[in-house]
Amino acid sequence: MKLSTRLMAATALATTAASGAAAEDLTLCWAAWDPANALVELSKQFEETSGHTMNFEFVPWPNFADRMLNELNSGGQLCDLLIGDSQWIGGGAESGHYVKLNDFFNSEGISMDDFAPATVYAYSTWPKGSENYYALPAMGDANGWFYRRDWFEDPDIMAAYKEATGQDLREPESQQEMLQIAQFFQGREIDGQTRYGAAIFTERGSEGITMGATGALYAWGFKYENEPGTYDMEGAVNSPEAVEALEFYKTFYQTATPPGYTDSYMEQGLDAFKSGQVAMAMNWFAFFPGLYADPDVGGDKIGFFVNPPQNQPASTLGGQGISVVAYSDKQEAALEYIKWFAQPEIQQQWWDLGGYSAHNAVLGSDTFVDSAPFAADFLVAMESVQDFWQEPAYAELLLAMQKRLHDYIVADQGTAQEALDKLIEDWTETFEDEGKL
Repeated sequence: MKLSTRLMAATALATTAASGAAAEDLTLCWAAWDPANALVELSKQFEETSGHTMNFEFVPWPNFADRMLNELNSGGQLCDLLIGDSQWIGGGAESGHYVKLNDFFNSEGISMDDFAPATVYAYSTWPKGSENYYALPAMGDANGWFYRRDWFEDPDIMAAYKEATGQDLREPESQQEMLQIAQFFQGREIDGQTRYGAAIFTERGSEGITMGATGALYAWGFKYENEPGTYDMEGAVNSPEAVEALEFYKTFYQTATPPGYTDSYMEQGLDAFKSGQVAMAMNWFAFFPGLYADPDVGGDKIGFFVNPPQNQPASTLGGQGISVVAYSDKQEAALEYIKWFAQPEIQQQWWDLGGYSAHNAVLGSDTFVDSAPFAADFLVAMESVQDFWQEPAYAELLLAMQKRLHDYIVADQGTAQEALDKLIEDWTETFEDEGKL
């Protein structure tokens, strides 16, 4: 027999009172996007069973990093819980912003072996590869692709592509094939409107062009270091493969994107696709449930695919872990939320509502692959994800890459080789200042 919401809440409050624990008002901070809305809905169960009240501070993505990193660096008490980007984990740990969770995990029987290895490594650990945990994997994510399936399956368009290329129009199986398809659609008239190839990331201000271009760089074999942990970047960051990948991304931008697409990221890409401007678009898997449900371009009109390989399979990692903020005076209640969220049944509901669980019980279930048209692609993407530097100096490292890539790709300054050589100089200076070189 299911208890009513009111009775469950009353029971929870009585239990809290009996145990001597005070009901708290907790604030969880995250970015403002579809998964955050799903988490609000999911968290109602925590309120009912714990007696605590959940408040949420959601910040638009373009402002999210500045707002939250300023909050942490100032020792602010706005956030009791923070779903922070994977790249923040080093700074969060070394600067003492995040509570180390090892003792709590051990006492509560929460095992990191229950979560996908890539997400534990990227979202939870510092130093990388250690067993020091500062977050629970909360939102698995990677940069993937979607396309106008109805256009790809249109007999006239298929015939035109066959005539132009000698190949069948299909989901691309390499980066170069993806560019060929995008160039085919560039400027093509479909249903009386001019369409374009693809929406890719070109934004300079936050992280956009880096998150987009690394989809090509990683697929060509780009590495940040010759050996992990050495900060030895010469010949890795500016390898011949990296140069070729960066040239490829610039060609993609110049020959297969909508006009004026000079400073675009998540929202602009979604708008370009939903308005029918483009045949394909890159974006985070987090947006795929909403796209599939879209009445104009979703359903049987949309298809999804993993970032195609070139020299190797690779996808740019997104996603976040959930941490307890060290400056919170409600850490005990915040840890209760972590414990609740880690339960397999809650993780399953998280996926069902549109979040991306990283729990093996969800990802490895017999029903997962068929639970959404992009579920199988998500599993494939997470097998070969790569992330940006997770160093405490992450923000400075990112701004340097944003500048060098945007100057070369969009502003058409210099060569790819020069851009990557200068990037090594920028990063070397940062690591020298950090005492790591």
